[in-house]
Amino acid sequence: MRDMNRRARVLLSVVVALIALQAAPAAVAHADDVLPNVRFTTTSGAALQNGGTYGIGTVIVAHFDGPVGDKGLADQALQVDTSTGVTGAWHWVDDRTAHWRPPQYYDPGTVVTVTPGPGPPLSFNIGASHVSIADDATKQVTVFDGGKLVRTMPTSMGRGGTDKVGNTTLSFWTQPGIYTVLDKSNPVIMDSSTYGLPINSHLGYKESINYAVRISTDGVYLHELDATVWAQGNTDTSHGCLNLNRDNAMWFYNFSVPGDVVEVRNSGGKPLQLWQNGDWSVPWGQWA
Repeated sequence: MRDMNRRARVLLSVVVALIALQAAPAAVAHADDVLPNVRFTTTSGAALQNGGTYGIGTVIVAHFDGPVGDKGLADQALQVDTSTGVTGAWHWVDDRTAHWRPPQYYDPGTVVTVTPGPGPPLSFNIGASHVSIADDATKQVTVFDGGKLVRTMPTSMGRGGTDKVGNTTLSFWTQPGIYTVLDKSNPVIMDSSTYGLPINSHLGYKESINYAVRISTDGVYLHELDATVWAQGNTDTSHGCLNLNRDNAMWFYNFSVPGDVVEVRNSGGKPLQLWQNGDWSVPWGQWA
């Protein structure tokens, strides 16, 4: 009789253990257990500010301290949530860097939260819908705020063609594609030697430029240049930047925030590449 009671008690304990096992939450791998430390920036390299406000084309960049072997695990650990329910995807640039964006631009007012595994979440806000279209066919930059045209600015874009300096072939096109505002400076020192064109060459330069809004990692800006006012709206004369008169450059400088969209259309040269800040030029089917 005692043996039967003992067997019953053992059986009962096994059943209870199985029930408890089924009810327990699944184990979750923590990012800091298996992944290198990570920090978040915009495509400019500037740290994403908790509580900051950014444009509708903002891309989250995750920088890992070391190489990531299991990118699928990293995708799961780096959770991104939006207040509007918009979903997106991580796109791996290399084994230490991943970019996140949704299929389309964010809606204004969206709150975006990125959580690095067990670490504290970081949230930022999406501001007004700023989209500027620089059309090389018309030599005009049309600026829209919330879908409404608010300014038309004559411009002089890249003169086109190439020039070989040493073993480097330099392009003078303003490449077509979808850019975003990276940052802005007033003034900024523009130095052609930084991309391989010596200052003392016939096309070289080093000068201080006012009201400069940067849209590519290799130095394309919308900026003031009154010396080309005669060409703005009719002739391309620049090395690749978009020249504006003082009033328009000042207005655009004050209007712009990081993440605003700038689309360049009908220009020559190679299409904008991801490494140049061309995340939105990558079709969604190739991104996700």
